[in-house]
Amino acid sequence: MPTDVRETVVDEAAYDRRRLRQWLAGRAHADGVTRRDLMRLLAAAGLATGLPATLPATARAATDTPSASAAGIVKPLPEEWFTARGTNAETNFASLAATGHHTPVSHFFVRNHTSTPLLDPATWKLTVQGSGLAGGGRDFTLADLERLPAVTRSCFVECAGNGRSYFTSQQGQNVSGTAWTLGAIGSARWRGARLADVLRMSGLRRDAVDVLPRGLDAEYVTADGTNLGRVRRPLPVAKALDDVILAYEMNGEPLPPDHGAPVRLIVPSWIGIASIKWVGDIEVSSEPLFSPWNTDFYRLFGDAYPPEGSSPLSRQTIKSAIELPWNAHLPAHTSHRLTGRSWSGAGTIARVEISTDAGHTWRRARLHDTPRRADWVRWSTSWRPTTTGPTTVLAQATDTTGRTQPSATQHNTQGYLFDAVVQHPVTVV
Repeated sequence: MPTDVRETVVDEAAYDRRRLRQWLAGRAHADGVTRRDLMRLLAAAGLATGLPATLPATARAATDTPSASAAGIVKPLPEEWFTARGTNAETNFASLAATGHHTPVSHFFVRNHTSTPLLDPATWKLTVQGSGLAGGGRDFTLADLERLPAVTRSCFVECAGNGRSYFTSQQGQNVSGTAWTLGAIGSARWRGARLADVLRMSGLRRDAVDVLPRGLDAEYVTADGTNLGRVRRPLPVAKALDDVILAYEMNGEPLPPDHGAPVRLIVPSWIGIASIKWVGDIEVSSEPLFSPWNTDFYRLFGDAYPPEGSSPLSRQTIKSAIELPWNAHLPAHTSHRLTGRSWSGAGTIARVEISTDAGHTWRRARLHDTPRRADWVRWSTSWRPTTTGPTTVLAQATDTTGRTQPSATQHNTQGYLFDAVVQHPVTVV
């Protein structure tokens, strides 16, 4: 693909404004997006004049709420490894202390909008079609993908709402959505075909702008009965041609059902919603595409943002998590090895600093992995407490872009991208 196509999207906000202008000119699709939401987006770009009078109506989706079981998940969810949250299962981060760099499938979190479908790899196919292709499109079987040059990506997948509960528990702010702590993330070794190869084989045109993958799980119906259709979210062509893969293996084994079998997208560094599971079709468009998952969801709303919200979220933020149970009790006058993991969607991890006295003093942790883009690093430090009573352990990461975890995250109503240092309570006994 010529360089000019690969470099068409550099700044997400500028990309968003260009798509909105194309929508006004009648050269964009907004399937399942309310007129209200397009008004909001157009106002953000200063383009509201001349908005068409009709657009299919829909409603805001209801948020997930915790429940006693994770409905529709196939794999076992032992309580020592998972906390069930509605249709989702959060990894208990302390359980990762006994694992290696890559998260075992047994411990990997599950984010489902509905329930896990059981698809037959022998009959599965991927349909690639749309106005951004020369010709009528193409179908691919799993065997077709496996015959293409295979690539491996070691990277994390993380829900945009990971850490959401700390907006309330740590910052005293109300947010909507699943009350994740820090376990809506996992890192794996993903193997599959380059999306770029599939798009080129399908006849990618120079004027293609958006790539819209859709999952084969059930259509998502909100609490008020509004059907938003199958989960889908457009990617700019520049990202699709960069490092995205159609993965059919996870940690050296065929992809398991809960994690997207037989094939899913892996979009390194980006929020998890971009890595569509159970992908069944991909629309490649010469016109901008919108869905509820890049208009109503996965944008930032709140007092710190314009009424119309931020640009669509793309890259993940920076975080650290400690592999200790919450409110752990540790004996005094004993040496303890504190472990954890840190990651960033913008750069590699440069350093991690630890405080065992609520931030009064800090020391560097030892990194145990070579920092790599879109992946986490494990770290450790020793601690021999001499004073009994409650304290707070903190882990603060800095990445190679110079970004350091702040003491507080700017509030947004849907609780996305929490990146503040988490105050982990410990009692020394």
